[in-house]
Amino acid sequence: MMTFRFAEFNVIVVYLFVCLKAYHTVSGDKERYNERMIDIANRPKQGPQAAEAVTAVSEPAPAAEPVESNAAHSGVPEHAHYLLIGGGTASFAAARSIRARDPGARVLIVTEASELPYMRPPLSKELWFSDDPKATETLHFKQWNGKERRCVSEYSRPPKTRPHTLTCWLCFRQLLQNSGFFWVDFCDIYLFMLVLVFTSSGVPRNLQVIDRAGEEVTKRTTLFRKIEDLRSLEKISREVKSITIIGGGFLGSELACALGPTDLGLEVIQMFPEKGNMGKVLPEYLSNWTTEKVRKEGVNIIMDAVVKNVSYKNDKLEIKLKDGRLIKTDHIVAAVGLEPSVELAKSAGLEVDSDFGGYRVNAELQARANIWVAGDAACFYDIKLGRRRVEHHDHAVVSGRLAGENMTGASKPYWHQSMFWSDLGPDVGYEAIGIVDSSLPTVGVFAKATAKDTPKAATEQSGTGIRSESETEAVAGTLKAETTAPPPPIQQKEDYGKGVIFYLRDNVVVGIVLWNVFNRMPIARKIIKDGEQHADLNEVAKLFNIHED
Repeated sequence: MMTFRFAEFNVIVVYLFVCLKAYHTVSGDKERYNERMIDIANRPKQGPQAAEAVTAVSEPAPAAEPVESNAAHSGVPEHAHYLLIGGGTASFAAARSIRARDPGARVLIVTEASELPYMRPPLSKELWFSDDPKATETLHFKQWNGKERRCVSEYSRPPKTRPHTLTCWLCFRQLLQNSGFFWVDFCDIYLFMLVLVFTSSGVPRNLQVIDRAGEEVTKRTTLFRKIEDLRSLEKISREVKSITIIGGGFLGSELACALGPTDLGLEVIQMFPEKGNMGKVLPEYLSNWTTEKVRKEGVNIIMDAVVKNVSYKNDKLEIKLKDGRLIKTDHIVAAVGLEPSVELAKSAGLEVDSDFGGYRVNAELQARANIWVAGDAACFYDIKLGRRRVEHHDHAVVSGRLAGENMTGASKPYWHQSMFWSDLGPDVGYEAIGIVDSSLPTVGVFAKATAKDTPKAATEQSGTGIRSESETEAVAGTLKAETTAPPPPIQQKEDYGKGVIFYLRDNVVVGIVLWNVFNRMPIARKIIKDGEQHADLNEVAKLFNIHED
């Protein structure tokens, strides 16, 4: 005879109640979701003022106090129409986009971050050149044009009312999918929703030789990515005698130029396996020029440097290279790239791209039914340039916005080429778009620079140091070349004041670098979008008016 305990019966009843309640919630959400999609499709397009007003509602609330896993979470809804995993730039771009198209939506944002969302570009640029000794604490900085700004304010000003958007600073554990809805476990909270986007970024890569070197080495190594890394490295730079930056890319070169000119007597070493700074991006002659520029900033450059092992001896880190060279230093900054966060791929049933890393998505940024991915973690299909994964601020904005639109039924492909920029101090900077790979054939056209051809001057003209804010939305008008005859091209032995570098694949321009040429990105974007072959790129360079005084 089968016995049945009363306690077991209670557990089964509670379980059935939860399942029925979940099914009721999901069924209701499906109906609301379908009705909303029909409403959005039939809704007249909103004007700029209306869209701006809706955007203000979707901005995030200030961070709450850390939440214990066993605490009651009365503010967390049982269901949400849209779930955004990640609290960075792409996530809030998606939230604004969703609310612009679907003002009545309930948007749930989940992040592991302990701080409010912020812009990352100033962490390796303007904040290091501030005269304010408390800049790293307040995150207030002056742009090259002298205008004050704060890293956090753009995404964190709370609106007067926020009826439907909820920001939770909770520990995310796992995601399961079943029968067209998502079951998300926040330690002790279970939520049900119909549409989801991953915007989680990634973690900075480290060298395996450093990972294996032991605690004494790893605790003297900075993997630069977050605000806390900025604050830590700024403090370290005032306490040690030497810092070695491993990596010759954007971040490594920016940090080298930031730390090199200090008056603290700090020795700054930058080492990389390439033959020059930005060797994977810039053609060799321009990479060599950039290397000399960084040297003039007071940085000791070590090229062709492949790290064999790292050890800690006699109060110094010893970096041994494969060719036998030995470098002694007090601290290491590893700036060797980003590893996209794809921990949820297995539980969510998502594909990870084996070539580029990140979640593999289509041209609409969709990974599978009702799941989109944006930002650094998205390996997307570019309808012009093929499959790509991009790790830049402007891409996070563009892809987050597109994912939000497609979550609300837009079905738009990714075609708007995002741009990125890098400044080697206030006097030398460049902007780029498309595929910029030094292994591709390149054609460079240069001219003599003037006082207005600097990042500082460009900031004064646009009013913002985040140059993608002034150039992402701009659209090229009728392309009109210079009418005056240009001077002879600058030879490689001369100074590269300003110019345009075209990157070619099958004789088609797939990437463009604007060297000390600013506010011309819409033209570059249109050239790549057109995808045409050009018989004479010197004529194309005239579109950028680089020979104007």
